[in-house]
Amino acid sequence: MFDLNKTIDYPRTTHKLFMNFLKLIRYQNLLMLAFMQLIFRYGFFKIQNVPLALTDWQYWLLVLSTVLLAAGGYIINNIFDQDTDNNNNPNSVIVGKSISENQAYNLYGIVTVAGVLIGFYLSNMIQKPGFASLFILIAAALYLYASSLKQMMLIGNIIVALLLSFSVLIIGFFDLYPAAGIDKPQQMRIFFSILLDYAIFAFMINLLREIVKDIEDIQGDYNQGMNTLPIAIGKSKTAKIVCVLSLIPLSFILYYINKYLIEVVFVTVYLLVFVVGPLLFFTIKIWTATSKKEFHNLSSLLKLILFFGILSVVVISLNIKYNA
Repeated sequence: MFDLNKTIDYPRTTHKLFMNFLKLIRYQNLLMLAFMQLIFRYGFFKIQNVPLALTDWQYWLLVLSTVLLAAGGYIINNIFDQDTDNNNNPNSVIVGKSISENQAYNLYGIVTVAGVLIGFYLSNMIQKPGFASLFILIAAALYLYASSLKQMMLIGNIIVALLLSFSVLIIGFFDLYPAAGIDKPQQMRIFFSILLDYAIFAFMINLLREIVKDIEDIQGDYNQGMNTLPIAIGKSKTAKIVCVLSLIPLSFILYYINKYLIEVVFVTVYLLVFVVGPLLFFTIKIWTATSKKEFHNLSSLLKLILFFGILSVVVISLNIKYNA
């Protein structure tokens, strides 16, 4: 006789699997990445009426490709980090518990191949087939990071920070560069330089965050024989180095404000309140931080600084449109 007590609750099971998948790919970070790329097109280029190479749906494909490659990076990183994550964050481990290693590898292959194929399609659409190699290089860099580079002191941190900044620059390669000869080349160079400035900002903030995360995860990394900066020189010295390094983006932003925005009161106030202020707070707090919780909170603060820093392009764009 059919046992109702053994009936499988398929909707609930499917929902649980879907939620585990979202955790595996760190969907919050992917949403942040997509938001960042969409902000530049719809909060900056469109407002400024910049000639663009991609149609709206093609640009969404570019965003999707970047997100898929990043998702693949998170999956393969989780696969290689099973032992480390069991030490650092046992309650958040997905691979080997909620999702098998084989399933994770299959998901990694699907999203990575899909991201690269979309990149091939877009490269041919803009008649720059050589650009397809960028997507292969990104996928390869993410795999190498997860499998070996992250165990090398500072190298892994720099690779991750560079990949995030490249997600800003790739907008220029696919949406600005192919349209550069259409109209106003001088204006296009200015927009390229603005993209580069934001890419540099993203690199600096994310590099700080990656080092802070290494401090936070020092025990698990040490147990796995990794060679991060905190393991090599200790948490306290690394925190002091991060404090000094944080002065670089702080000085960079203040220089930028003084050179280009000092007379634009609203934009200046925005940057001082939402970017400079929190970054200065981070610089002060990281000097004395000692606990895992403190480093976790400071890592989250850097994510907010990055968010508001990228969002500033909309504030600047609206000011140019209505007050220039």
